[in-house]
Amino acid sequence: MKQKVELKGQLRLYMQWPVVMTILLIAMNLWVYSADRKAGLMMSVFVVIYVVIVSVFYFYTKSRILADLVEFGAQYGIVQNRLLKELTLPYAILMEDGKIIWYNDMFENVIAKKPFKDAYIKQFVPDLNKGELPKDGEKQKCREVKCNGRDYVAELKRVSVEGFTETEQLFRLPQKKEYFIALCLSDVTDMNELSRENENQRLVAGLIYIDNYDEVMESVEEVRQSLLLALIDRKVNQYIAEVDGIVKKLEKDKYFIAIQKEHFREIAEDKFSLLEDVKSVNIGNTMPATLSIGLGYSKNVYSQSYNYARVAIDLALARGGDQAVIKDQKGITYYGGKREQTSKNTRVKARVKAEAMREFITAKDKVIVMGHKLTDVDAFGAAIGIYRAAADLEKKAHIVINDITVSVRPLYDAFMNDSRYPDDMFITSEDVRRYVDDNTMAVVVDTNKPEMTECEELLKLVKTVVVLDHHRQSSTIIENAVLSYIETYASSTCEMVAEVLQYIVDDINLTSLEANSIYAGIMIDTNNFMNRTGVRTFEAAAFMRRCGADITYVRKLFRDDMPSYKAKAEILQSAEIFRGEYAIATYENAKVPSPTIIGAQAANELLNIAGIKASFVLTAYNGKIYVSARAIDEVNVQVIMEKIGGGGHINIAGAQFADTDMENAVSTLKAVIDKMIVEGDI
Repeated sequence: MKQKVELKGQLRLYMQWPVVMTILLIAMNLWVYSADRKAGLMMSVFVVIYVVIVSVFYFYTKSRILADLVEFGAQYGIVQNRLLKELTLPYAILMEDGKIIWYNDMFENVIAKKPFKDAYIKQFVPDLNKGELPKDGEKQKCREVKCNGRDYVAELKRVSVEGFTETEQLFRLPQKKEYFIALCLSDVTDMNELSRENENQRLVAGLIYIDNYDEVMESVEEVRQSLLLALIDRKVNQYIAEVDGIVKKLEKDKYFIAIQKEHFREIAEDKFSLLEDVKSVNIGNTMPATLSIGLGYSKNVYSQSYNYARVAIDLALARGGDQAVIKDQKGITYYGGKREQTSKNTRVKARVKAEAMREFITAKDKVIVMGHKLTDVDAFGAAIGIYRAAADLEKKAHIVINDITVSVRPLYDAFMNDSRYPDDMFITSEDVRRYVDDNTMAVVVDTNKPEMTECEELLKLVKTVVVLDHHRQSSTIIENAVLSYIETYASSTCEMVAEVLQYIVDDINLTSLEANSIYAGIMIDTNNFMNRTGVRTFEAAAFMRRCGADITYVRKLFRDDMPSYKAKAEILQSAEIFRGEYAIATYENAKVPSPTIIGAQAANELLNIAGIKASFVLTAYNGKIYVSARAIDEVNVQVIMEKIGGGGHINIAGAQFADTDMENAVSTLKAVIDKMIVEGDI
């Protein structure tokens, strides 16, 4: 049965106006009839004539109006389709799997070809694979894509098929489909190019320091000192001038530089060859000059870029100098740092730091000392030294230590069995909260990474934190430290503490057990005074000898037992030579209490093999894989360990692998070494 066509909306209301007017006229006629019968009869005649004329006109024109509306609708659909087809914005209709079912002329121009039947969008825009299309719960997605060398923002929107009939003139949808995807491409190539140009013109601030200015000047004749400085100035100015930057000399050994970000990338890719160029300056100086470079970049304001540069240069100096550090809003990047920092014979800095520490300790009632996780002899001995300083300043002190390793056990037991020391001398992380109050300070020794400390929570519980360490700083540091004494050239933290003790308290009263602990820390970290030893190392050892350290006792203390000796031999037997210069050994299924200590000792032993530049021992322990890295002087193992999340010194470093097995850990280490060799970092 043919359905009756009805009008709706405003058009229907418009067509009903004659009926409304007829009703009003009839009502008026009745009112006039009641007032004057003759006038009412006359008006009735006119009302009847009006109704007849309107009825004839209404029913005669209604079919004509409906026909015109149908014709208009058809023409409107054709115009609409033509406008959409010729729309200057690339537009296409996709199925949920990315199949193209319709597209306009501009879309065809963008992809530079006519899509064949049943083609998928990824065949023309590779960035728009099926995984990039909106899924259930996602109404719209936007992402930037590339097509034929230009950049586009692709807007993908899910559109329900409800309301689209089989008579749709634009396109026909497959049956049983719930939605289609409307794709609209916006060309942003020019905008991106302008954005890149604007980004490239941003300012990068930098600071350049001559690390060893005084030492270099002292190593050359006085009449040549001005010439040496002039040559260094020329190297710096020429290097920055080549990238259209500016240089301003702030002091005799400090420079401020400003360059565009575009050229900043160039010198970063060049790996800051200025560091090596300055070392080549030689007019008779017995010591090459080294530079530290700190660069800062911020998208917001220039002042923030300068602040970043100051942080970067401080970090470069704290890591030993002879390197470049870049800090931006994303993080910190390191370049260089392949050589060991030259040790300074003066102990002025140690005295200044000792006096500052004494003031902090005097102002507090309690001192809590802690080292790093899996405390070694260096961290233990340094903590004992700070404990003695606090005790002589008549302050209550505690040492946080959780796991007692095999190397520390003999000294730890000696203190626990000595009646001169209180029972709460050593506490654990769980006990810290009971001992902390408003008048408590924390001293961190042998680490500067908060996540590596025995109790990271302690750093948040106290307001006064002091850090003493001899490891190079990384991007994660203890930020709330009021005093940070980090000397990367020091052989051990015990060496630094031994110097501090000579100034922090007059005639400090060290017991022989305490002196043995500090001396043991120096001896272990220097591998029996064979690595990283300088004049100040032996002076610190001599001071401990004067305080009663027993060399024979310490030597006997750290002799290996038979299981440990066999474990070390097992590690050495598993060693392989990688690239002819790197020894890599592994140790799993450990049968000794502290396998990481054995691994570190084995790494030292591997350096005795001729031709080996660096050694790496990977030890599985407590669900993690610990890496002990050692070198003599040819390779910087610290930068290698930083690549896998560790750190340390140039010739003594370490790292940890979590959630992996030994095979993958070894593969990762080898891949890092390969990459750094190719890039010239080692």
